[in-house]
Amino acid sequence: MGDELWLVRHGQTEWSRDGRHTSVTDLPLLPEGEEVARGLPARLAGTDFVQVLTSPRQRARRTAELAGYADAEVDEDLVEWAYGDYEGITTAEIRERVPDWTIWSGPVPGGESAAQVGERLDRVVARARAADGATLVFAHGHSLRALAARWLGLPVSEGRLLRLDTATVSVLGEERGQPVVLRWNS
Repeated sequence: MGDELWLVRHGQTEWSRDGRHTSVTDLPLLPEGEEVARGLPARLAGTDFVQVLTSPRQRARRTAELAGYADAEVDEDLVEWAYGDYEGITTAEIRERVPDWTIWSGPVPGGESAAQVGERLDRVVARARAADGATLVFAHGHSLRALAARWLGLPVSEGRLLRLDTATVSVLGEERGQPVVLRWNS
């Protein structure tokens, strides 16, 4: 049984820097994002991963490559939450039209519902739990926060409680048979 699920959010892009919702738009890492991602190998050293997965988006794949995992397996279930009509705009811009909107509780016209996101991330959780050791994934802010919620057995919406910065490492695991957060946003 997979004992740990390691999460790495991709390095900084222009839109992540600017707070723009980025799902299907396939942006490259900024030079600063690449530089920080080059520091990931030292932070991941000492753990033998039995499987390494990545979102198909270039920002996640490049982060995996710079972290020393160029051969990471692409898993479509790790793509970012599909923002639909909100692609490329900020939460503040959305709230001009829909006051108090959040991705966690609001509608996402033309995009994915929380239930749809949870369904695909449950498949990632199942893969990690079925593995014979630690799993490492490279993906995106909202999808990784939702993935952590699902690992913990919580609704996707509880990912709202887990801020996640670019190029950070988080670790999910178990304690006495209970899923837990071992390290977050480090």
